Amino acid sequence: MAKTKEKIKMPKTGYVEGAGFAGFRHNLAVDFRRNRVIYFMCIPIVAWYIIFHYWPMFGLIMAFERYTPGLGFFKSPFIGLENFTRFFTGPYFWRLLRNTALLGILDLIFGFPAPIIFALLLNEVKLMKFKKVVQTISYMPYFISMVVICGLIVDFTQSGGTISNFVAAITRTEGQNLLANSAYFRPIYIISGIWQGMGYGSIIYIAALSSVDQELYEAAVIDGANRWKRVIHITIPSIMPTIMIMLILRMGSLLQIGADKVLLLYSPAIYETADVINTYIYRCGLQQYDYSFSTAVGLFNSLLGMAFLLITNALSRKFTESSLF
Repeated sequence: MAKTKEKIKMPKTGYVEGAGFAGFRHNLAVDFRRNRVIYFMCIPIVAWYIIFHYWPMFGLIMAFERYTPGLGFFKSPFIGLENFTRFFTGPYFWRLLRNTALLGILDLIFGFPAPIIFALLLNEVKLMKFKKVVQTISYMPYFISMVVICGLIVDFTQSGGTISNFVAAITRTEGQNLLANSAYFRPIYIISGIWQGMGYGSIIYIAALSSVDQELYEAAVIDGANRWKRVIHITIPSIMPTIMIMLILRMGSLLQIGADKVLLLYSPAIYETADVINTYIYRCGLQQYDYSFSTAVGLFNSLLGMAFLLITNALSRKFTESSLF
């Protein structure tokens, strides 16, 4: 006996539940009619992601080729994993991985908690005018160009500079160019990063703190909890979901040390501690024109970041019930 499909009648307006793909298509059409302005506003953002993020991913095929611009993607000879093997067995692999991982871990240990601590301190300030002034001043370094920031760092850390003289006074040594000493590069990079991003990074935590129920604080005061206990037992647990989401995102970019800042600060004299994966990609790709090899190195770095993100997300979902997906 032949089976006949029963046609589901959809209402002209309003959402429907179930009904499979037909229901999904109907709900999408209804939602578009109701929120067409929002959809049109999203077009530039979606286009930007497609053009500058998703479409360039087609170029990853270079990582598995001996790419030549004259031959293009399809005619360049396919070499499989040769570029990856060359990187893993190369003389700079462990140095690059060590430097990138150390900078990422140090930034995670010192740079990630800094905005949280700053937001908690601001939350305890009751004088609103003073609080707003401090917030405004703390945001300013983030909007200064990286070139200007690095120029200031170079001037202050060179021999006779303010920071160089300060370090010389503490260590009781003669002033020197700190950026020419490999031992000082990591502290300079981390401290300057905290100074530049701490205020701006605290915005999301300040927003999360504003949503904490004030009645919890009032009940804690009645129970005799001092300010420190209120922070430990009310404030931090209330913003913990936000902290975990930001931690997951930070873990995804743990090895994505910005090449721009390092390039503006380092020199061949301190490659031993300052050279990272992204600067190596820059030298191989844009200075030596080895596009296939630099693409393979970048793909390896991205895969590591994705692995860190997935692992952190799974652990967060298991232990804190907060996750990206």
